[in-house]
Amino acid sequence: MALSGPGQTAGISVFVDHMIADLGVGRSAVSLAYMVGTLGGALGLPWIGRAVDRFGVRRVLAFVAAGFGAFLVALACVQEVVGLTVGFVGARALGQGGMTLIATTAVAISVTRNRGALLGITSSVGAAGISLFPLLAERLIALVGWRYTFAAEAVLVWVLVVPIVVWGLRGVVRAESAPDASGPGGSTTTPAQEWPLRAIVRTSVFWAMAAAVACSGLVSTAVFFHQISVLGEQGLTATQAAANFLPQTVAGLGAALLFGAAADRYSPKLLLSSAMGLHAAALLVLPLVGPGPSALAYGIALGSAASGARAVESAALPYYFGTANLGSLRGLTQSIVVASTAVGPILLSLAYQWAGSYRPGLMGLALLCAVVAVAVLFARRPRPRSHHGTPVSADPESEESKGETGQPSGRD
Repeated sequence: MALSGPGQTAGISVFVDHMIADLGVGRSAVSLAYMVGTLGGALGLPWIGRAVDRFGVRRVLAFVAAGFGAFLVALACVQEVVGLTVGFVGARALGQGGMTLIATTAVAISVTRNRGALLGITSSVGAAGISLFPLLAERLIALVGWRYTFAAEAVLVWVLVVPIVVWGLRGVVRAESAPDASGPGGSTTTPAQEWPLRAIVRTSVFWAMAAAVACSGLVSTAVFFHQISVLGEQGLTATQAAANFLPQTVAGLGAALLFGAAADRYSPKLLLSSAMGLHAAALLVLPLVGPGPSALAYGIALGSAASGARAVESAALPYYFGTANLGSLRGLTQSIVVASTAVGPILLSLAYQWAGSYRPGLMGLALLCAVVAVAVLFARRPRPRSHHGTPVSADPESEESKGETGQPSGRD
């Protein structure tokens, strides 16, 4: 997950000004290329997820890492906007999407106890690694230029992923067929019935979770992308606004651990709704933020909400729907999330142009988060019928889904 850094928005952002100057194109052209590249990359994620289910984590990781490095080399060689767009498609699909998808899927299908806590650790440590790439890339650009820096990142991905594929994930092959599922309290329970993807997409809880993480991605990317300007409107200097990324990152690391561990014990719907409520609260208090403690509190709330939502979604999908088709399922949700991150900055920018201030746009995003938080709570639990007497694990949030035999019944 850390090695997805060169394909993340933060990792690419340090190259933007250098590409504009070297290629002789406008900022709007690069922004459009990035948006098209992100949306194009999102379309490929369901295919990556299906490949994980069919060929396994190790083979697909090798392919994704090789392709990701190749597209980073392509970005090092671009001469015009079309090539830049193609490079962004590959970097976003294989880096931001593919590497993250494989990391969380590998943990989910391998771990049978305390899955939520360990997915939280994966997200937290991975995010810490991602946060290092902008700093390292900026220093390397100053030494060798942006083109050689892209090439160096490609080599880094290739060199580090090969040992992970060969040695680090050997146990995943044996564990991919393990039927156990992590239950409340981290206990090992009877396996959850495995769902086909066509049945999963008919459940309201799937779309509630997808809407929540998509909304979280949209809001987070929109506010992060325009953070200097947004906080500048509240009286913070550019340095103070940039420094606010630090509490956001630190709080996000802690929130990933806490929400992930909580997902082993409490209702995923309740936790995801709480994360979206925290998103709404952070945006609602933003007009009151100024230099000092209020800005620190805002950064902590926003970082915690974004990381908490991702951690809960990663644990909730295998809990509700099993792991047999988890790659396809993660591919679909990642595609939705990546697409949402592409439109967030543009929506907030258009709202600013219309109103002359960020506040109306931020209040609209806060309302969206609040609506999603409520909708998640009302999503119906997935309750497939048991086949051939196979036990189906029940949702810990309620015993209402159980019949006299303790088996969930009925359809969503």
